Amino acid sequence: MPDDAAASADAVLAQVRGAFPALPLHLDAATAGLPAEAGRRAMHDAIDRWAAGDLDPLLHDEQLARSRHAAAALLGVPASDVAAGTGASPFVALAVAAVPDGGTVLVADGEFTSVLFPVLSEARRRGLQVHSRPVEQLVEAVAADVDLVCVSAVQSADGRRIDLDALAATAAAHDTLTLVDATQAAGWTTIDAGRFDMTVTGGYKWLCCPRGTAFATVRPSARERIPTLMANWYAGENPWASCYGTPLRQAADARRYDLSPAWICWAGAAPALEAIAEAGPDVLGRHGIGLANDLRRRLGAGPAGSAIVALRGDGIAEALAAAGIRAAGRAGRTRISFHFWNDGTSVDAALAALDGLAVEVA
Repeated sequence: MPDDAAASADAVLAQVRGAFPALPLHLDAATAGLPAEAGRRAMHDAIDRWAAGDLDPLLHDEQLARSRHAAAALLGVPASDVAAGTGASPFVALAVAAVPDGGTVLVADGEFTSVLFPVLSEARRRGLQVHSRPVEQLVEAVAADVDLVCVSAVQSADGRRIDLDALAATAAAHDTLTLVDATQAAGWTTIDAGRFDMTVTGGYKWLCCPRGTAFATVRPSARERIPTLMANWYAGENPWASCYGTPLRQAADARRYDLSPAWICWAGAAPALEAIAEAGPDVLGRHGIGLANDLRRRLGAGPAGSAIVALRGDGIAEALAAAGIRAAGRAGRTRISFHFWNDGTSVDAALAALDGLAVEVA
């Protein structure tokens, strides 16, 4: 990277770090991010107002609108294509509902069950055929008889990434509906969500929102196929003017898929999303992947294009915990994930904790 570009990236990292807690030993953004300081204060203020009988739903509406616009910037779509909710799985279920009875859904082996369980539940109820393939072979398995592909952009267990360009092109060629879970990708990878019929993103990991926040993108051409099975008052064209009675007055855009919001969560979400969107996934991704590749190299493995590293070996999780390092156990491995609050000292600390152990990079 040229010196001026490196200096610019350093400035961006310094700015976004200034908005969040300094916890370089938190190597677990893939489980839960850290709250923006402004968001933490806003949530405390909201709780205090609630306790005083002064809950302000209209203020929380504004915070949700700010969050929607920031998420749209991170996902590469207009805000009118973004729905807000409380978790990824309810949105996944809507995409699965678009599959005809007896239809075929393609998923990745070992997929996270927030994606998989809505598929399997409907498969049992409506006779759907579910085909599972290794993530590296998923794109080549897309065919004309596949009604829906459901896959994570980045696999939760080990950070493997699917080729989103190839997936979008192949699915379009076969007129196959696409659902991409961007929960482990948004914030550190560049995602053009408009290439897919639907994407879902949990907010509490790399986007550093409170748990209870999530987004879906639904492109206009898919809205006739994907039903609004969870229609509710907040999905109205003007929610505060359509609280009672008929007829159905749904929003014309993707807000028709909104779920009734957990208001106080959005107080914490807006500042985090705005800070991350301003920094941008290019800078944050290069930083996180660079740290992950440094760890991989020093453990004797080659580079990978992911900010997540999965390790095999006895005693790894215990050694990291004893050193004050937050990591996660996933699928029989120890998962380490690097985000903007991490730096070279994070890698050094992990390696020091692992010294003397037999460690294999998965």
